Amino acid sequence: MTEKDIKIEDEETLDEAPVEETDKEAESEERETEEVAEEEAEEKDPLEKAQDEIAELKDKWLRSVAEFENYRKRTLKERAELILNGGEKFITAILPVLDDMERAIANGEKTDDPKVLREGMELIYQKFMKTLEAQGVSKIETEDADFDTDVHEAVAMVPGMGNDKKGKVIDCLQQGYKLNDKVIRHAKVAVGQ
Repeated sequence: MTEKDIKIEDEETLDEAPVEETDKEAESEERETEEVAEEEAEEKDPLEKAQDEIAELKDKWLRSVAEFENYRKRTLKERAELILNGGEKFITAILPVLDDMERAIANGEKTDDPKVLREGMELIYQKFMKTLEAQGVSKIETEDADFDTDVHEAVAMVPGMGNDKKGKVIDCLQQGYKLNDKVIRHAKVAVGQ
C-alpha cells in the first residue's frame, strides 16, 4: 500500500466518521424536536379538546333555548286562541234554542191563548236545560238538602223552624250551577235555625 492508498483510506474513514456523527446528531435533534412538538401537542390537545367541548355545549344550549322559545310562543298562541274561541262549542250548542225562542216570539203574536205560550216556553226551557247538561252544566240540588258552604250561599236565616229543619235549606232564592263538578254559581238559599 502506498501513501496514496493510505490517505484515501484515511479520508474515507474520516469522511465516514463525521457522517455517522452528523446523522446521530441530526436524529437526536429530530427526536428532541419531535418530543418538544409532542409536548406542545399534548399541551394544546387538552385545550383544543376543552374548546371543542365548549363550542359543542354552547351549540346545544343555544338550540335548547331556541326550542324552548318556540314552545313558549306556540303555547301562548294556543292559549290566546282558546280564550278567543273557547266558547264556540257552547255557543254553537245553544243557537238552536235561540232559534226556538225567536219562533215562539213570532208565533206568540198570532195567538192570544196563554196556555199555548206557556207550553211553548216550557218546551224551549227543557231543550235549553238538555243542551246545558250536554255541555257539562248541572243544577245544584237544594230541596231538603243540608246547608253546604261549598255549594250554597246563605242569604237568610229562618228562625223557629224546629230541630228537624235546623241547618237545612228551607228555600232556594236563586238556583246554583256546576260546570263539570266545579261550582260556577252558588245557590242562594234560606237556612233554618
